[in-house]
Amino acid sequence: MATETIKLQAEARTQFGKGAARKIRRDHKIPAVMYGHGAEPVHITLIGHDAMMALKNPNALLTIVLDGDEQMALAKDVQRDPIKPVIEHIDLVIVRRGEKVTVDVPVHVEGEAGPETVVTVDNPTLQVEAEATNIPESLTVSVEGLEAGTQILASEVELPSGSTLVSDAELLVVNITQQISEEALEAELAEAEAEAGIEHDESDEEAAEAAEAEGEGDAEGGESEGDSEEKSEDA
Repeated sequence: MATETIKLQAEARTQFGKGAARKIRRDHKIPAVMYGHGAEPVHITLIGHDAMMALKNPNALLTIVLDGDEQMALAKDVQRDPIKPVIEHIDLVIVRRGEKVTVDVPVHVEGEAGPETVVTVDNPTLQVEAEATNIPESLTVSVEGLEAGTQILASEVELPSGSTLVSDAELLVVNITQQISEEALEAELAEAEAEAGIEHDESDEEAAEAAEAEGEGDAEGGESEGDSEEKSEDA
């Protein structure tokens, strides 16, 4: 079944440079460039909110509508503001129906592994080749009931029909290990700190316990000394 495309209205862009880009963003639009298949790069602007919603799925198949013409494209590179939730620029690559493309697809883990285990996703995405109109949104890996020591490699992840694996087949995707106890974790941490030469100041609670233990020791020592004196007097 072909993937539905998301239509985005575009306008031609004739002004360039940082100043022009800032003005475009102030108008709640996003500067973009569309290229591929030997065509000259086309500089456009997209409506900011619509583009951000569409690109919640990074592999969304887009239909760019420019001056009444429609062109299918994928987001090749999305530049985002490092602080604000704003897209600064989008590179779009033109695709054709039936054409195969290579994309990174997120891995979704479902189910609960065996008791006292920890599930670690070592690689959250896999690179696959698929038709541009049939790109999977995600790849599902079930860990239901799996025991500690189980490892799931890229070659073991089920791909939808029409998709082939590009990532290394031996790539570790999911690793299931034995859950470490709190005592063992504290012991490992203490050993690592000792090797690193890290020393901690004695806490108030530890100081109080040490003082209490010392006081009990003095009391026992005093009783023993008194007993010795009584025995000497009796003799």
